[in-house]
This record gives sequence, structure tokens and C-alpha cells, in this order.
Amino acid sequence: MKLIVTRHGETEENKLGILQGHMPGTLSKEGVQQAKKLALRLKDEKIDLIYSSDLKRAKDTTKEIIKFHKNTPVFYIKELREGDNGSYEGKKRTEVDLNHFPEDAESLENMMKRIGGFLDKLYQENKDKTILFICHGGIKRSLIAHILNKPVSYIKEVPKPENTAVSIFEIREDKNHKMHLLNCIKHLE
Repeated sequence: MKLIVTRHGETEENKLGILQGHMPGTLSKEGVQQAKKLALRLKDEKIDLIYSSDLKRAKDTTKEIIKFHKNTPVFYIKELREGDNGSYEGKKRTEVDLNHFPEDAESLENMMKRIGGFLDKLYQENKDKTILFICHGGIKRSLIAHILNKPVSYIKEVPKPENTAVSIFEIREDKNHKMHLLNCIKHLE
């Protein structure tokens, strides 16, 4: 299975350094332009299925992509949501301790289990397909750690993806997955 993974366009909240988590998020003017450039980058890809986070910022990015993939089925799902930041949600990064998230936040372990379980199930049903995920920075990092068969602690080592950064993987039955592209933003140049 070919898996293309991208992050939503920049939001007004990103610009302000606000932790969004499960907040909807509103694409900034720059974020809309990024989404349009991403759509152009992906327009010639043969995509069989599109899965997007059900949060507004990802859905708005997806709207641009599907202009070029009108006949491709699209699913808006909770599994691709960003991690829940608990009581940190809506606060500026500068106001909180990013090394110690609150107890009511979703753990990295749970994020990796959530996205890993979804990917493994999806693979079993779509081995020969090309799938596009439109998601968020934290869940994308968790997904990459899962794909590379790394422990949860590796999530923090995965480079934070820029908005609309594209990564491409080959998902294999033997779990010896291949990474073909990581966090590419050439389409934004």
C-alpha cells in the first residue's frame, strides 16, 4: 500500500502559538494558499481513498485537494485527529510546560496505539491501493514512529512537520515499511 501523509495548512492558532488539539482551527490566508499549493502537488497522484481528520482545519485543507480528485471517496475520521491536549488546549505554548502535559491530555502511547491500529486495519483491507491521510503534526509524528517500528519515545525525535508537508511510505505485509519522502515542502517554494 502506498501511503501519502500530509498536515493541514497553517491556522490562525498556529500563527499565535496556540495548542489546538481537538479545537477546530481556522486556516489563515497563508494556510489556504498552502492548501491550494498542496492540492496542485497532489493533483497527478493516483489516489484511491482519502482519509482526513474530522477537525475543521484538516477538512478545509481536504476541500482544496478534492477539487482535483472529485471521484475519490473521502472519509472524515476521529482516528486522524490531533492528540487531545486536555487543559492545555487553547493555551499559548509559552504559557505551559511542553515537557509535562496534564493528566487529562491524551498520552503519546494512546496516540500511537490509535493511529497504528487504524493503519494496520486499513492496510489489511487496501493492500494494493494508494491512500492519502490529511492530519496534524502530533498524530503524523506518531504515525511515522509506528511505520518505522520505533518505540513511543521516538515520537519526540521525529521532526515536526511543517504545514502541508508531504511524506510518502510503502506499507508492507512484513512490516518492513519503506519511507520514500519525509516532510517535503517543495510545493510551497
